[in-house]
Amino acid sequence: MSAVAPVAIVTGGARRLGRHLCMTLAARGYDVVILYRSSAEAAQALVADLAATGRRARARAVDVGVEAQVAETFAEIARMEGRVDLLVNNVGNYNPQDVTRLTPAVWDATLATNLSGAYYCCFHALPLIPADGNIINIGMAGLEGTRANVRGADYYVSKTGLLSLTRSLAAGYASRGIRVNMVSPGQLDNSIDLPSPDEIGQTVPLGRAGEMHDIAQAVEYLLEARYVTGVNLDVAGGYRL
Repeated sequence: MSAVAPVAIVTGGARRLGRHLCMTLAARGYDVVILYRSSAEAAQALVADLAATGRRARARAVDVGVEAQVAETFAEIARMEGRVDLLVNNVGNYNPQDVTRLTPAVWDATLATNLSGAYYCCFHALPLIPADGNIINIGMAGLEGTRANVRGADYYVSKTGLLSLTRSLAAGYASRGIRVNMVSPGQLDNSIDLPSPDEIGQTVPLGRAGEMHDIAQAVEYLLEARYVTGVNLDVAGGYRL
């Protein structure tokens, strides 16, 4: 009888970094559930690509900022997959808007998706996570230092809160053998506000944008690092030092 494959849940998994992480996890032997909000076509294309590797995969639409939808989603996962070995809270709304123009509606939407949504997913996944399971939250570089963030303040606040949640869950669930960590990218090569190649060295000491495999490498490290919990790995080439 073949061994039961571990199950990974990836929010915002249909495109960009989420897609790359899904492919990376499938290559490591995970069956994957892709959670997405509106990228149905991309999600189904990814399901086909994952199936071609021999892994089981499916996609489900959910707005993680709505707790009732998250509860329904994880109830379905309990019925269909029966377990969650890895939850990756990757989804993140980013609005590079000056704080003087930030509206309550945008603030509420960002916090609901990036922070409350991650908490809802953790809350409903944790009863399904066995000992040695993992939660990995995707943050942003520079969270360890308190600094002004005039553009995208709502995003910065949401990810700072996510770091605090990461550490709290790591401490609270350590007795169950569940590890909770964070990976924080900086300027990725597909970032919407990426500086030009001749300017990026002014903000990134290593002189280049991050690539998807850089982030995936950090995620893979955390999966193997059984004595590491509650940490935040800046994978950013020195950005925001």
